[in-house]
Amino acid sequence: MKALFLIPARGGSKGIPGKNRKLLAGKPLICYAIDAAREVCASDEDICVSTDDEEIIGLVEDYGLKVPFRRPAELSQDHSGSYEVIVHALEYYKEQGKEFDAVVLLQPTSPLRTATHVREAMELYSTDCDMVVSVAEAKSNPYYVMFQEDENGFLQHILNGNFVRRQDCPTVYEYNGAVYVMNVRSLQEKHLSEFTNNRKYVMPASASIDLDTPDDWEYAEYLMQRKGKGERS
Repeated sequence: MKALFLIPARGGSKGIPGKNRKLLAGKPLICYAIDAAREVCASDEDICVSTDDEEIIGLVEDYGLKVPFRRPAELSQDHSGSYEVIVHALEYYKEQGKEFDAVVLLQPTSPLRTATHVREAMELYSTDCDMVVSVAEAKSNPYYVMFQEDENGFLQHILNGNFVRRQDCPTVYEYNGAVYVMNVRSLQEKHLSEFTNNRKYVMPASASIDLDTPDDWEYAEYLMQRKGKGERS
């Protein structure tokens, strides 16, 4: 399988300003994604940081990885979607005479994802699926604790099921944002929202933190210090 390792890293961030450049346990956040990709990928030429930000470009190139292009501004807004960013990168490489079978999307906001997680997710991939996506067991089970208000103002279970104990409910999962292995043929035929043949790769909660708020950042710092991970890795 010929894979493009794509790391999306726009400059703007409201929850944690400048987070992709910000030091986490002594190392810029984006470098954790680069390190994971490098441990799996045979060549830096197949690792692409897609960014609109000159400071991120400088940081990444100082880290020894060439940034092939600057992402257009129209793909770097708050409302910009991942699908358009992925397609833009694939079209860029196609123009350079390079085509891929799969895209391995590694978001910088999952610093506790490791190369082992990436490899294991890739091993689950086959051409009959649209995507392998990393998940964690959901903290809140919709069969048991999630409700919505009906037309009379009373709370009703979102999903039907007469379960007395949470342990009796079916296991449900949520995307953790760490690893996506996407079929390029599927990307060419339909939008991400239309993917139906998705295979799960289950990660532990301890590795599934997704940095979105300052509290998330503090918790990640704590976990990494406890594990001794950071600038020494």
